[in-house]
Amino acid sequence: MTTGAVGTSTGAITRPRRRVPLWDNARFACIVLVVLGHATQRLTYDSDFALALYLLVYAFHMPAFAIISGYFSKSDSPNRRQMARVLTDIVVPYVIFEGLWTLTKWIVEGQANPNPTQPSWTLWFLLALAIFRLVLPYLALLRWPLVWTVGISILVGYWPNIDSTLSLSRTLGLLPFFTLGWWLRHHSILEKLDLLRRQRWWVRIAALGTFAVAGFVAWFFVDVWRAVNLREWLFYDAGYAALGGTEWWAGGVRLGLIVIALALSVAFLALVPRGQHRWTHLGQYTMYVYLLHSFVLYPFRETGILRDAEPTWLWLPAVIVLSVLIALALATAPVRRILRPLIEPRPAWLFDDPTLAGREGHRNDPTGSRRPRESPRPFPPG
Repeated sequence: MTTGAVGTSTGAITRPRRRVPLWDNARFACIVLVVLGHATQRLTYDSDFALALYLLVYAFHMPAFAIISGYFSKSDSPNRRQMARVLTDIVVPYVIFEGLWTLTKWIVEGQANPNPTQPSWTLWFLLALAIFRLVLPYLALLRWPLVWTVGISILVGYWPNIDSTLSLSRTLGLLPFFTLGWWLRHHSILEKLDLLRRQRWWVRIAALGTFAVAGFVAWFFVDVWRAVNLREWLFYDAGYAALGGTEWWAGGVRLGLIVIALALSVAFLALVPRGQHRWTHLGQYTMYVYLLHSFVLYPFRETGILRDAEPTWLWLPAVIVLSVLIALALATAPVRRILRPLIEPRPAWLFDDPTLAGREGHRNDPTGSRRPRESPRPFPPG
């Protein structure tokens, strides 16, 4: 995010916009948690500590990502270039990576079922971002949009015909968090409370206490959470009946999870550093990590190397360190240069006006990160 004045036609000199490091730091921390959640999944079968960590991460990391994405989303009617960006930044990469996953499964597993309506592994979030952007202008017209989206999130769990097709169930389940992010920016809540640059010591202590309590509850009652299949509830992508919640009050469980996710997301953002660090700029390239890390983890997932691994106490710290290293590596400049045509394609042939596919000096990540101007580099057409 950047802040500052915008130049006017009067010729007055304005100060250049300054980037707020908080958001890049938060994006990178979120993407590390995404990698960590996927990396620890195989350990959860044999380790209570791994399952507790997994539940803690999944309780808030994608809601937090949705809040950040919503914060940088606009509710105005999109112009032609913004509409083109939905295609070039979201739809086309989705098609490319669905094709890559189909090919990978066919080579490794000997079978594949090409079906773009059922997103592979992590690709659901691309569809969610597209749907979020499409519905936001309509939500912004409503009074109490947050109330409406919470109601939608709870109600969809009762309707079995809303499922993982086009990631609709998970998208609608997480819609309140995206809307909350937009609402915070729309009403300048964080600026009014001076939360973008200041970290009050008592807020940090409260945030650490929140995570300590949540972590303890996740570990101490881990057998209960395993019995009720809590991990599936945290995905937001299945109806209550499919999760065993056949009672009429099952929607109250979803509401409780929304409240917990909100509390942990607030605590998470309270702990994110406000200053500039050597790794801060990597938060501008989270989509590279998001789309690529699953290919890195796929061999571990399929070979079962993390199942029944002893000693478990050594594997879990190793997986945590490995997750951070994977996120760091996949966001580096060499990876971006090599794989940019896949993750940031510019298919001029797709548009009636080929200039809509141009790669502008300033551009947004699909999660809303506005990047600084880069030095010109040749970019392959099409």
